[in-house]
Amino acid sequence: MKTNAKKSIMNLAPVFGLIVLVAAFLIVGHMKGINISYGLKSVINQSVVVAVVATGAVFIYTLGSFDISLGASVAVSAILGGMVYIKTGNLLLMFATCIGVAVLVALTNSVLASIFNLPVFVTTIAMLSVLNAMVLLLIGINGTGSEISVPSDAVAHLDNIPFKVAVLALYILACVFIFNFTPIGRKEKFLGGNPLCAQLTGISIKKYSIIAFIISGIGVGLGAFLSIVYAPTLTRSTASSVGMDVIIAIVFGGMPVSGGARSKIYAALIGAFSMTFLSQIMTLFNLNSGIGQIVKAAIFILVVFIAASNHRQKELPR
Repeated sequence: MKTNAKKSIMNLAPVFGLIVLVAAFLIVGHMKGINISYGLKSVINQSVVVAVVATGAVFIYTLGSFDISLGASVAVSAILGGMVYIKTGNLLLMFATCIGVAVLVALTNSVLASIFNLPVFVTTIAMLSVLNAMVLLLIGINGTGSEISVPSDAVAHLDNIPFKVAVLALYILACVFIFNFTPIGRKEKFLGGNPLCAQLTGISIKKYSIIAFIISGIGVGLGAFLSIVYAPTLTRSTASSVGMDVIIAIVFGGMPVSGGARSKIYAALIGAFSMTFLSQIMTLFNLNSGIGQIVKAAIFILVVFIAASNHRQKELPR
């Protein structure tokens, strides 16, 4: 009974953490005299891209892998989508380009890992370098070499909270259904928890790795489109922090980096918003971005240590 109670508390800890951060933001914001509604709108705008990308990335993390090229993939997808809009003036084509490029990059990562029988993180490290180079090349093709601008009036009608929340909600619901109510989610958890045993039962790690990357690619494409909507001027720094933010968000949300049965879709959402509320609180206290990054890194290490320690205690002695 005590073990179950402790497990429930551990599972709900990220939710309690988010509630505490929201309360702290409201209290500090009221003391500082800021516009709370504007502050909450800013939190949503900053969180939605990380949340949608991290939600898809959960499928990769569940397998015990991780992709560090997600931020660069968002940038390349957004830039190519923006270039397509500049040439065609068609929002649907821009959206399709963002999704298509992101899925293509994700498939390339998974296929290369399968063909060369390499760990996924190895191929994503190589892909990160390629994508960063592509960002510089594509912006250079634009002529100015500094930015690619989508007309702000073209996306102004989409730059609102209801639209962004609707996109995030629909994607999360789709991922929750796939992850919790289909064989895809169950088999990926099995592969992440015990890959050897899973393969001996006939589950193909290559097949489900490709599926995981496709789902993640869709999230990256949605994140790229939302990035254009929020900031239609695209530069070499577009989505530059998204890759690391996704990793931190997933851990903040209570998901183990080892993947397996303890993986949770909602970890991405809770972690993304927790991280943004924490950043906003530090901003209210006039702490610079460098200190903020140090605080995030310290919390990241602490959360991973606690999760790993809790997991080790459950292992049978050898």
